[in-house]
Amino acid sequence: MMKTQYDVIVVGGGAAGLSGALTLARARRSVLVIDSGLPRNAPASGMHNYLGREGIAPSEFLAIGREEAVSYGAEIVTGVAVTAERLDGGGFRVELEDGTTRTAARLLVTTGLVDELPEVAGLAERWGREVLHCPYCHGYEVRDRRIGVLASGPMAVRQALLWRQWSDRVTLFLNDVPSPTGEDLEQLAARDIAVVGGKVTGLEVTDDALTGVNLADGRAVPVEAVVVAPRFTARAGVLAGLGLEPVDHEMAGHVLGSHIAADPTGATEVPGVWVAGNVANVAEVVIGSVAAGVKAAGAINADLVAEETREAVAARRTHPAEHGGTGTVGHPAEHGGTQVLGGEEFWDARYSESDRVWSGNPNDILVREAADLPPGTALDLGCGEGADAIWLAGRGWRVTAVDVSGVALERAARQAAEAGVADRVDWQRHDLGRSFPEGVYDLVSAHFLHSYAELPRERVLRRAAEAVAPGGVLLIVGHAGFPSWEENPHPDVHFPTPQEVLRSLELRDGAWQVELAEEHERVQTRPDGTPGTRTDNVLRLRRRTG
Repeated sequence: MMKTQYDVIVVGGGAAGLSGALTLARARRSVLVIDSGLPRNAPASGMHNYLGREGIAPSEFLAIGREEAVSYGAEIVTGVAVTAERLDGGGFRVELEDGTTRTAARLLVTTGLVDELPEVAGLAERWGREVLHCPYCHGYEVRDRRIGVLASGPMAVRQALLWRQWSDRVTLFLNDVPSPTGEDLEQLAARDIAVVGGKVTGLEVTDDALTGVNLADGRAVPVEAVVVAPRFTARAGVLAGLGLEPVDHEMAGHVLGSHIAADPTGATEVPGVWVAGNVANVAEVVIGSVAAGVKAAGAINADLVAEETREAVAARRTHPAEHGGTGTVGHPAEHGGTQVLGGEEFWDARYSESDRVWSGNPNDILVREAADLPPGTALDLGCGEGADAIWLAGRGWRVTAVDVSGVALERAARQAAEAGVADRVDWQRHDLGRSFPEGVYDLVSAHFLHSYAELPRERVLRRAAEAVAPGGVLLIVGHAGFPSWEENPHPDVHFPTPQEVLRSLELRDGAWQVELAEEHERVQTRPDGTPGTRTDNVLRLRRRTG
């Protein structure tokens, strides 16, 4: 039976997609390829300029690629992926046209492009046979024949001059495009390229072979191949739900089509989503698409390795005995009604030890940073016994307060009732590593998300950023080091700086304003009752409305 959860889903089973799937499967990743079974180059009789596979039929090439990917454990399903969405707990869900869904930690989209041909009768029927666009792909097969270049824009002269390399019988059909002048006309004449004016109305076909181009004035000009310049439109509908839209692809100042913007590895502006092949580069040929698939797959695997390593380190620090080491667990907040998140059993037991764990006072930084904010909706992550949520509710906020401990939430609800704000706080139980509250908020507060139990803190904070409404504030407060009374601070425990926290959020450029990023020292009572100090860091961000 096919699984529903994978390391990587590859959307598109062409050269780039199968290449990426093969690379990832050999890296021992669980991979699913979703493919429509309608490759762009299906009409072509053969592929060219692919060393070792010269002239191979596209269908044979894909069949070999599928067999190779599957031999290493990749799974392939025939279907159309219609939407993709990010999951609250991390990763992505892809919905197919038949209504089924699959989920994965990362996405590689290799859906290619659509060739939008000029509106001339007969072009689509002969596309990939005698109607061509790339001389390097098909020029040799029509060498020395009569080749007609159908003008559809300012690149027509350049296209005609290029095809002249394969035949000395090239004709440029203007098709009502303005006639070339000056240097362009001189170059065409120097290369013996004929120029025919008038509107092209269709193709002439005899015995299933192209024999000519028909003009509106009744003329029929003999040709054996027609060259066109399609508009290359990225097939990227599946990415729209993730906020990724195609951008113009330009060459020499002219728009040739559209593509999804990405860095050299194929990484898009949406963390966890890569693209490769023609959906990212309209000019890419098959062998280049294969290389792009390999490069994207390597980047995806490296990204997964980095995440898994971070989680393993956190687990080792949290449970040193289970990992054969002596690491120190994370330190929770020691004051102010907040708590750290982790396993339900651990924190339920921790709160059951006493009637009150925290002071009952809201965190100082929350009071300082939220006092002047106009009340709206707030999300309090790691609410503990509820001091922060109750303080916000008392100032007019409608609060969703989240914690992993049911014991803490019951205690917080009682205190909210005593404070007269029970109707303004929605208490929800979540292990944030697995689930996350719905909705968007004017204020998202995450204080001291350090945990004795395993917690994917960076992933949780990225999800917290996604929950901030336009114009809203994200407030992250964490420890910046061990307390002054810690005699044996473990060297392997790293407390991130505000700048490191900011980078880990992977925010889109220009979408946020950093209002505060600082470290500060505060006085805190030591376990023996004497004064001590503690250094914390604060990050306050505002989501732009534009």
